Amino acid sequence: MLNAFDFYQAIILIVIGLMAGVINTLAGGGSNLSLPALMMYGLPADIANATNRVSVLMQSMTAARGFYQRDKIDSAAVKDSFLPLLFGGLVGAISASYLNVELLKPVLLGTMIVVSLWVVFKSDTKAVEHSERKSCYDSKFTLLATFAAGFYGGFIQAGVGFVLIATFVGALNYDLLRANAMKVVATVIFTSIALLVFIFRDQIAWLPGVLLGIGSIMGAQIAVKFAVEVKAKTLKVMVLVMTIFASAAAFFQ
Repeated sequence: MLNAFDFYQAIILIVIGLMAGVINTLAGGGSNLSLPALMMYGLPADIANATNRVSVLMQSMTAARGFYQRDKIDSAAVKDSFLPLLFGGLVGAISASYLNVELLKPVLLGTMIVVSLWVVFKSDTKAVEHSERKSCYDSKFTLLATFAAGFYGGFIQAGVGFVLIATFVGALNYDLLRANAMKVVATVIFTSIALLVFIFRDQIAWLPGVLLGIGSIMGAQIAVKFAVEVKAKTLKVMVLVMTIFASAAAFFQ
């Protein structure tokens, strides 16, 4: 797809990947930077959407490892939400592989705004005890919400961080920090299956995807350290600021 990358193009993608890695790990919306960057270098929307998953998977695996090392990931919750996220991601990726991603732009913008406001006002500064957290199988609503988050992530990555945070905070009663940690684990789950679908469909441009991924790994490492050490109220403000930024980026694309 891309015949060659000069040095400056590669540096730009790495820097954008770093910024997207920070934004995606702390809140969501980093793909509103990385997707336009990929399209700027000549990738069609469907190829850019698929290629973006390479860096998303790399940053999410890095962030998940960082949160796990800091004991912020509930293994039982990972097992509990694995299947709904996996199947949701599979269905979403297959849909995205055949449908026009441009049709989702208005939905993307509205979803990011509504969901992020839900997160800011629903989340509590106090951690929710493990015994108080819900299982995604507790009700049809929580199961559907988990599946829908996986579907959205499989379909179009941009803005899925807000959807995932809203699912874990609003539907499953997680505090914001642990919701962020579960968010990156969930992203690993549905992005892995989505990436397989896009590889099968030959829709991955590997060079720009890996360059973004190199930067996104560094961004994820920075963001995990910040998220663990910062106060909950500050993290809320960060989510809101990133929401405004990401929404504006989506609007002007």
